[in-house]
Amino acid sequence: MKRFLIVLFSFCLFGYTAVADEGMWLPSLIGTQIKDMKSKGFKLSAEDIYSVNKASLKDAVVLFDGGCSGELVSGEGLLLTNHHCGYDQIQRHSSLEHDYLTNGFWAMDRSEELPNPGLKVSFLVRMDDVTDRVLDGVSDGMTPEERKAKIDANIDALKKEILSGVEGKGYMVSVESMYYGNQYFSFLYREYSDVRLVAAPPSSIGKFGGDTDNWIWPRHTGDFSVFRIYADENNDPADYSPDNVPYRPRRHFTVSTKGVREGDFTFVYGFPGSTREYVTSDYVDYVLNYSNPVKIRLRTERLDIINEAMESDPELRIMYSSKAAYIANAWKKWQGESLGLARLGTLDKKLAYETAFIEWAADKSEYAGVLSALSETYADRLPYAAASDLFIESVNAVELFGMAYGVAAAVTNGSDLTAVYKDYSSEVDRQIAYVMFDEYMTNMPSEFIPKEVSAMTDSLGSIRAYVDWIFDNSVFASADRATRLVGTTAAELTETLKKDPATSQWNALAAMFTEVIYPVVSRTDAELAALYPVYMRGQMEFEPDRNFYPDANLTLRVSYGTVEGYREADAFWLLPNTTLEGVMEKDNPEIYDYDVPQRLREIYETKDYGRWGINIGTRKEPFYTVPVAFIATNHTTGGNSGSPVLNGRGELVGINFDRTWLSTMSDLEFDPQMCRNIIVDIRYVLFVIDKVGGAGYLLDEMTLK
Repeated sequence: MKRFLIVLFSFCLFGYTAVADEGMWLPSLIGTQIKDMKSKGFKLSAEDIYSVNKASLKDAVVLFDGGCSGELVSGEGLLLTNHHCGYDQIQRHSSLEHDYLTNGFWAMDRSEELPNPGLKVSFLVRMDDVTDRVLDGVSDGMTPEERKAKIDANIDALKKEILSGVEGKGYMVSVESMYYGNQYFSFLYREYSDVRLVAAPPSSIGKFGGDTDNWIWPRHTGDFSVFRIYADENNDPADYSPDNVPYRPRRHFTVSTKGVREGDFTFVYGFPGSTREYVTSDYVDYVLNYSNPVKIRLRTERLDIINEAMESDPELRIMYSSKAAYIANAWKKWQGESLGLARLGTLDKKLAYETAFIEWAADKSEYAGVLSALSETYADRLPYAAASDLFIESVNAVELFGMAYGVAAAVTNGSDLTAVYKDYSSEVDRQIAYVMFDEYMTNMPSEFIPKEVSAMTDSLGSIRAYVDWIFDNSVFASADRATRLVGTTAAELTETLKKDPATSQWNALAAMFTEVIYPVVSRTDAELAALYPVYMRGQMEFEPDRNFYPDANLTLRVSYGTVEGYREADAFWLLPNTTLEGVMEKDNPEIYDYDVPQRLREIYETKDYGRWGINIGTRKEPFYTVPVAFIATNHTTGGNSGSPVLNGRGELVGINFDRTWLSTMSDLEFDPQMCRNIIVDIRYVLFVIDKVGGAGYLLDEMTLK
C-alpha cells in the first residue's frame, strides 16, 4: 500500500499526460491534465471545472435518473438531457390519445409541464479522498470475506459521519473505489425529486433512425429532451407540489451558437457508468467468448418478438417502445464491442502483457503469484457466471413473474391495478416465454435447473405446454383475472402467491439462482476484489511512466479531445459533422423511425431556418442547411448519455448521446484511431425547439452566445 501511495503521489505531482485523448479524469484532480488540455485549446482553469469554494462548471451537471447525465441551461432550473434518457417519462405520459412518442410534447408555459413521480436528479456537492478511512484496519492477512466486511463497515460509518456534518434536506453520500480498491473517494450529493417534463421532440427526431442507426455514424438524431427542476421556496429539495418554484442553480451553462469545426477542443463532463481497462485476459475472454454471444442471441430473439408485435398494433408500439429501446441498446453495443475487441486483438494483447508482467514480477513477492491466483478464481467463477447470464437474459426476462409481485403490492396498498398492467401484454410475454424457456432448458446445465421446473416440464410433455400452463392458470396473467384479488385479506393473498403457478415456479427458479448460482459468483467476486488491488499496484509499478486514470464507476468525470473524423475502412474517411440534408435524404413516411414530422418537411422545403441556418456552400453559391450532429475523440461510455459537451471556454456546444459502433470496446480498450463519441449539435437542439416545436420562449431564459 505504501508503494502504491508513493506511485500515486508521483503521478499527481508530476502529472504525466495521457496518450491521445484516452481517459476519464476525476474533476477534483483535473489539475494534473490542465497543461495537456490547454495545449489542445482549453481556456479555463482547474478551479473553473471543479471547486467547493465557489460556483464551478460541476454545479451545472447532474446525474439524471440514476444512469444518465444532464446539464442546467438557465437560472430557472431548465435541464437538457437525451431523448433516450427521458424516454421512460415520455412513454409513461403517452397514450393513443396523447401520443407524445410520435408527436412530441411541448409545454407552452410552466402550467403545462408534466410531473414525473420517481424521477430524481443529483448534484455533486463535493468529493474527497477517504482512502485512509476506508482501509483503516484492513490487513494483508485477511480473507476476502473479512476484507470486504471491514471495508463495508468502514464505509457505512464514514457515510453516517459525512451526513451528520451537513444541514438541510436531500443529501446523500456514496463512497466509491478507484484503482480497484487502492483508493477511495466519498461523493456528497444533493438530490431533487420534483423534475417535470418540459419538451420532447417527436421520436422521428429524438430517436431518428431507431435501432438501425443506433451506435452508427453518420448519425442524424436529435437526441434531446427538456426538463425543469423544482424546489421549495428556500431552493431546497421537495416532493412534487404545485407550490414549488423553479430551482435556482449555482451555475448554468452558457450556450454557444457558433458551432464547432474539425480540430476544435471539446470536453465531456458527466457520469460515465463502467469501464474495465485494467482487467486480465480471463475477463476479456469471458466477455468475448461466453457472455456476449449468449446475451446477444437471447436479446435478438426477444427483440424479434417485440418488434413484430409493435409493428402490428399502435397500442403495443406505445406499450413496448421503452422496453424495446432498453433491450436493443445493450444488444447492439455488445455486438460492436465483440467486433472491436476481435479487430484490436485485445485478448492476445492482454496475454502478451501478462507474460511480460509475470517475468517482471518473478522476484517480487507481492506480485509474483497474483495473475495465477486471478486466473484460478476466474476459472472457478466461469460456470456460475455463465449460468447467471443465461438466467438473467432468459427466464428473468419473462415479465409475468415480476407482474405477480407488482399486483400483490398494489392490492396490499389499495392501488389501481390499471397502472400495473398499463405497459403489459400477456400474449407478447407468452411468446417471449416460449423462446426464453426453451433457451433456458436447452442450455442451462442440469444441476442449475430446479427439480420443480424439470419435473413439471416432463409431466406436461413440452416446454411450450409448460409455458401455457403457467399463463393459462396464473391469476396475474391479465388485469381482468387480477381484479379478483382486490379486497382479499393478507392471508388470502399470501395463499394465492404460494399456489399460483407463476409465483410457485418463479420461487423455485429464484431459489436456484440465489442459493446455488449467486453465492459462488459473490464469493469469487470478493476473491477478485481482494486480488485486483494487488495487480493494479503491480501494473503501476511495472509501467511507472504510464498515466493511469481510474475506471468509470458512475462518478463525475472529465474527458477531453477534439472534433475529428475517422477512417472506418480502406479509402473510407468519415467526416465529423452531419446536417439536415442527411435527415431529409433518409426521410421515409413508410418507416416509423424515418418518418420525419411534416413540420420539418415544410421548414426544409422553404429553407425557413432562421438564425439556425449555416452556409456550407460558397459566397457566390450559398447552400444553407442546419447542423445536426458531430463526433469527437472524447473517451465516453454508458452514463455519459446526456452529458454536456463543452468548448474550450466551457460553453455548451452539444449533448453527448452515443459512441460509434466499433468504439464500444473502449470499455476494455481505447483505440484513438477509431473511438469517437457522437454528439447532437446544440444548434440543432435550439432549431428544433424554436422552429419545429414552436417553444422558442424556452430560449429566452437561456444564456446564448
